[in-house]
Amino acid sequence: MGKSLTRKILESHMVDGRWEPESEIGIKIDHTLTQDATGTMTYLQFEAMGIESIKTGLSVSYVDHNTIQVGFENADDHKYLQTVAARYGIIYSRPGNGICHQVHLERFGRPGKTLLGSDSHTPTGGGIGMIAIGAGGLDVAVAMGGGPFYTICPKVYNIYLTGKLNDWVSAKDVVLKMLEIFTVKGNVGVVLEYTGPGTAALSVPERATITNMGAEMGVTCSIFPSDDETRRFLKAQGREDQWLKLRPDEDAEYDKVVHVELDKIEPLAAAPHSPGNIKTIQEVKGLKVDQVEIGSCTNSSYKDMVTVARILKGRTVHPNVSFGVAPGSRQVIQMMARSGALADLIDAGARIMESACGFCIGNSQSPPGKAVSLRTSNRNFEGRSGTRDAQVYLVSPEVAAAAVITGEVTDPRELGIPCPAVEPPSEFLVDDSMFLGNGRPDISAQIFRGPNIGDPPKNTPLPEQITGEITIKVGDKITTDHIMPAGARLKYRSNIPKYAEFVFENVDSTFSSRCMKNKEKGKYNIIVAGLSYGQGSSREHAALCPMYLGVKAVIAQSFERIHAANLINFGIIPLAFAGEEDYKTISQGDGIEINNIRGQLKKGKEIVLKNKTADVNIPLVCELSERQRGILLAGGLLNYTVR
Repeated sequence: MGKSLTRKILESHMVDGRWEPESEIGIKIDHTLTQDATGTMTYLQFEAMGIESIKTGLSVSYVDHNTIQVGFENADDHKYLQTVAARYGIIYSRPGNGICHQVHLERFGRPGKTLLGSDSHTPTGGGIGMIAIGAGGLDVAVAMGGGPFYTICPKVYNIYLTGKLNDWVSAKDVVLKMLEIFTVKGNVGVVLEYTGPGTAALSVPERATITNMGAEMGVTCSIFPSDDETRRFLKAQGREDQWLKLRPDEDAEYDKVVHVELDKIEPLAAAPHSPGNIKTIQEVKGLKVDQVEIGSCTNSSYKDMVTVARILKGRTVHPNVSFGVAPGSRQVIQMMARSGALADLIDAGARIMESACGFCIGNSQSPPGKAVSLRTSNRNFEGRSGTRDAQVYLVSPEVAAAAVITGEVTDPRELGIPCPAVEPPSEFLVDDSMFLGNGRPDISAQIFRGPNIGDPPKNTPLPEQITGEITIKVGDKITTDHIMPAGARLKYRSNIPKYAEFVFENVDSTFSSRCMKNKEKGKYNIIVAGLSYGQGSSREHAALCPMYLGVKAVIAQSFERIHAANLINFGIIPLAFAGEEDYKTISQGDGIEINNIRGQLKKGKEIVLKNKTADVNIPLVCELSERQRGILLAGGLLNYTVR
């Protein structure tokens, strides 16, 4: 049998292990990216490794998350990022240059390369034919130092596309359809590989929209072939020489084949409060809308923005709607300004926001209480918008624009106007002046550290025995936003003692203080959870801050990939209940004990926990590679690497 494109690229980068699905492999990383919310800790960890310069072909530090300067903390972090980038040979993308995934696709994405990013939406790069994977910042730091990135050798699913999208249906609807098929759980260790004649009808930015939201399904990454459409995009970006034709073998073997007919897809929405809660627009039309926000790394390309501008040209925002637009990059906004599209949006009443993550991460444009907000972003977790009781719907730019006009959820096919046809530009405006650095280290560069920046907290080796209590018990689908709030709290990302005060803030505001009391008494803290613990962002602070609070283990019915890896990286044991009913046998506040934990880990995957309060033994499972066992025994990846 032939090979999938995924297998071809991974095997060409494999430095440890072999192609055997569900085994651990180590791959060489060509590119890394960070953003400012995760990048400060990534580079502090990189510094702690004592390496003189990066070992990757390209590493880029983007500033796109906390660009709002409220207080000194964000500005200080940005100055640190700029100076540490100069010291180690990292390209620095200044605030205002755009959202990391959009900009990397435009200026650096290359077919056949591997990309590791400290952001869960790094798989956006799969739209240009990269194996692009989101990971915790410590994994990215190790990759920058030349170390392999370890992951599970994936199962590869062939998403076979046929047909062509109808008018008023877009790439966002395609990926929402995928979420309807695959849901937001149960897809760990899977790569989605898009093939079939339908791929030719999708531009690179459209493909990137689809691969971007693979993160919401929990897959490792998604990828499209590199074909003539890819070549056209790279040529328009002035990078045609970087094009490679890449495709799977005709007889490629896949673990599953799913057929998707593009011409059968209709306008869709993800209803509150999950990207997997899929409804047709026909099901929710007529719902009054208070706010519309267009942008994010999912839908902020030139095509998306111009499509919205053409729909709204000569029209005015509905009086009951607050309307904001955030173009994805400086390139996009420059081209919009020159084409007149920007003026059309301003004339319609749009509030033009910075080319940054902004509303998507809840640090601006929070809707009113109980408001209905239509957004073209990728996550609608409860409270993520900055308003706890807001009702956020994820939609396409076309559906969002229709609501701007009508003030309610509207099927754009019923607007009674021609569907705008926006062809990809034959030439993009290329202006790289907002990138600093030439990729070579400057050992004379002085690294700036403001008072909010501290050293990464250190963990100790795993003890012989874990004695403590179940400090919190939570349910299914706990996201990293539940664990570690974003928005305004992100400014403390470099100050772990302060940021740790807000762990589980929106679930149980007393969690942090209770953890610290246990820690002072010499007791460890244990978290218990249901299915799919750790959905969402790659934010490693959701493991790092609990580690600081003395959390030694998380026991869940199942884990999401990135968060499980982050827990291991910071010396927290991810334990799974052996039986489906065992979750019910343990309660918050129970005293627990795990004896000879080091010996049990070394011996195998079965761990026995004694619930001293209920006087029962609970069997647990810990699925680890030998390398991961070594990391946990050492007290985390930093200890394991620097030894």
